[in-house]
Amino acid sequence: MKVIFTEKQKKHYPHTFFSSGAAQPNPEVPERADRLLAAATSCGLVAEEPADHGLEFIAAVHTQRYLTYLQNIHARWMRIEGGSSEVVPGIHPDRRDGGYPASAAGQAGWHHCDTASPVSADTWGSALWSAHTAAEAAKKVLGGDRACYALSRPPGHHATREVASGFCYLNNVAVAAAVLRTRHDRVAILDVDLHHGNGTQEIFYERPDVFTVSIHADPVRFYPFFWGYAEERGSGPGKGFNLNLPLARGTADDRYLQTLDAAITAIRKFSPGAIVIALGLDAYEGDPLRGLAVSTAGFDRIGRRIAEMGLPTVLVQEGGYICDALGDNLSSFLQGFLNHG
Repeated sequence: MKVIFTEKQKKHYPHTFFSSGAAQPNPEVPERADRLLAAATSCGLVAEEPADHGLEFIAAVHTQRYLTYLQNIHARWMRIEGGSSEVVPGIHPDRRDGGYPASAAGQAGWHHCDTASPVSADTWGSALWSAHTAAEAAKKVLGGDRACYALSRPPGHHATREVASGFCYLNNVAVAAAVLRTRHDRVAILDVDLHHGNGTQEIFYERPDVFTVSIHADPVRFYPFFWGYAEERGSGPGKGFNLNLPLARGTADDRYLQTLDAAITAIRKFSPGAIVIALGLDAYEGDPLRGLAVSTAGFDRIGRRIAEMGLPTVLVQEGGYICDALGDNLSSFLQGFLNHG
């Protein structure tokens, strides 16, 4: 199996983000990619760089004005007298059915859900190559590989069609699904990140061709708070094609695996031609964000269950933050996946 990655993804490096009204150290740091790449290659994965896939698949899941915003906002922001060195919005609309502002400050409010997605001079380039990484992995699978691992960084599953949030700018999982849809009539997305994949849900919420499933900490007291509830099942033509499986804080291996089995049963019923896994490792019991309690050995079991579906699989990296076991958790997942496919 191959691991797709380029060093260009590491240039994005906001040092802080705002949480609970205070500047905090940003946990989404380039070192994450170094540790994950080392773990992947130690498991025998062959590292390759992605090609430039242009904007075709990115534009299939994001609006043009959002892409224009991401490409240009930092330069525009630097012209604001007394402005911060990174783009951090100071205002958000209570809904997005009003007018679209022309000012940089107004557009920042429109295109960011929170203050955890600051934009630096290097954000667009790194996010773009992160999306190319996901597209490349999907292309490898379309080309005949049973599976491919996209070490996408920055992550993407909180990014909606035109809103950045939660360290996410372009939705890499959705980009991979868009590539797979060029060959397969039905594609499934299974999100095993600690947090609900609200951006992925929003992008596909009215579509019956992409079945989105998310296992995550219950948002009633956990980010992203407003999305990820069990009653969110899709709308219009997409009704019934979104499945949320929220878990109580502190859920450990056995209960997690039972929930994963329920997710897999639903995916098999959908009968997709291929699947994208939003591979968050932050469900780990010792992850700094501490929401669930999956053990390192538990990731082996998760990887095994996913491999046993027997589907062409694109693994796209999402969360999982700096801790001593980060690389071990990826290795455990990959060993379970590779040994039971």
